[in-house]
Amino acid sequence: MHSGHLLLEEPIRMASILEPSKPSFFSAMTKIVGTLGPKSRSVEVISGCLKAGMSVARFDFSWCDPDYHQETLENLKIAIKSTKKLCAVMLDTVGAEMQVVNKSETTITLQESDEVVITPDQGQEATSDLLPINFDGLAQSVKKGDTIFIGQYLFTGSETTSVWLEVSEVNGKDVVCIIKNSATLSGRLFTLHASQVHIDLPTLTEKDKEVISTWGVKNKIDFLSLSYTRHAEDVRQAREFLSSLGDLSQTQIFAKIENIEGLTHFDEILQEADGIILSRGNLGIDLPPEKVFLFQKSALYKCNMAGKPAVLTRVVDSMTDNLRPTRAEATDVANAVLDGSDAILLGAETLRGLYPVETIYTVGRICSEAEKVFNQDLYFKKTVKFVGEPMTHLESIASSAVRAAIKVKASIIICFTSSGRAARLIAKYRPIMPVLSVVIPRLKTNQLKWSFTGAFEARQSLIIRGLFPMLADPRHPAESTSATNESILKVALDHGKALGIIKSHDRVVVCQKLGDASVVKIIELED
Repeated sequence: MHSGHLLLEEPIRMASILEPSKPSFFSAMTKIVGTLGPKSRSVEVISGCLKAGMSVARFDFSWCDPDYHQETLENLKIAIKSTKKLCAVMLDTVGAEMQVVNKSETTITLQESDEVVITPDQGQEATSDLLPINFDGLAQSVKKGDTIFIGQYLFTGSETTSVWLEVSEVNGKDVVCIIKNSATLSGRLFTLHASQVHIDLPTLTEKDKEVISTWGVKNKIDFLSLSYTRHAEDVRQAREFLSSLGDLSQTQIFAKIENIEGLTHFDEILQEADGIILSRGNLGIDLPPEKVFLFQKSALYKCNMAGKPAVLTRVVDSMTDNLRPTRAEATDVANAVLDGSDAILLGAETLRGLYPVETIYTVGRICSEAEKVFNQDLYFKKTVKFVGEPMTHLESIASSAVRAAIKVKASIIICFTSSGRAARLIAKYRPIMPVLSVVIPRLKTNQLKWSFTGAFEARQSLIIRGLFPMLADPRHPAESTSATNESILKVALDHGKALGIIKSHDRVVVCQKLGDASVVKIIELED
């Protein structure tokens, strides 16, 4: 599969590299997902994260209880109100995750060439010779010579808290291993990965279901990040579970690809999921290092062509403890953008990192620079070719809106939508200008009460590259009369002017529905 390189065809002027980056309202078209935790849960820090460019907050249930996460979420709500920045909520499940059980949280020192026994007997204390884990099927899953990795939760790979083990023998339910490097395990949570081995644990655990049906329902989560997705059936089962909860039937499922199994079934998983998270940390253990880039490019291309958001993890690990990323990391972020990533997910960097706000700001700046040299022309042609002919009505309108906007050098595309689908299709063609998605609420009833839809659709576009939502006034009816459309358009234009992305004499492309027809029009603003 040839995905082409998405840099501009013409050479980049060296002088342009030396020009200072211009500040703008949108730090970047690429979105940033921040994991909120000990170092990023106060109103002050969350407000800083939102201002720096975070548009999705991730709540990771691999550690801490729902009450802790609820406190963080309440602080997020206050920060959203004070900064007037929209932010979506993502619940990240535990899934088929093996964990070392260290109840007393003692520090464990492991010496290279020594032996250590991994046991499912959780009643035992963790020591340098014995590591209890939360899974009793490991002995049946591994064999002599297999590799096992143990790392601090959200390990960065550079710390001395990560250890590689080699299985030397299986003894009943215990697994005896040789330690390949000296390490010190300290902290609350350590995860264990058996390289390229099927682990017979459910993708959606009972604990996950309990958290989703209580915390998830209470907070009407926008996204469910389904950890350790290995088959399309995992996504289908998760969707059935969400649908059974009523309030979460609109929650989008992002399949997290973390191992070879998920990789093998990638195409079927992509068909079922609403989006994909490429968990490069765990994949980096399952895949040989020289294969990681190839998988990244291939997976992002497939997501782009399917018009489904792709999220990349583990980009600036070193910023967990440092104010600046390494040169390799800065290049990695830029390449993620050029490869077609919709969003960058920050884990340890914001959860326990020393510089959560600075990290978000720095990643946003790098993304913004990469977007300037993104070869939109080549990307557009590839996407049109992939879609083929005859195009569907909506696909034709979306691609036409983007083509028109580029030809007339429009400063923005405004799309009226109620489901969000039209705006997502426009964003799929990666226009170089922002797409303002004006979500028009629809009135619905469950025979007991009336309610408006729209908030979910607006927040769910906060993970899609180039898409910026605005919720229209529900007093505007969904049926399009010219008077209604003109008044909503005026509000949208005023919104764009207030943000500084529309100026007088700019051209704007508007995509809207009039009766049964969809219309793309170009308007030129007066003073």
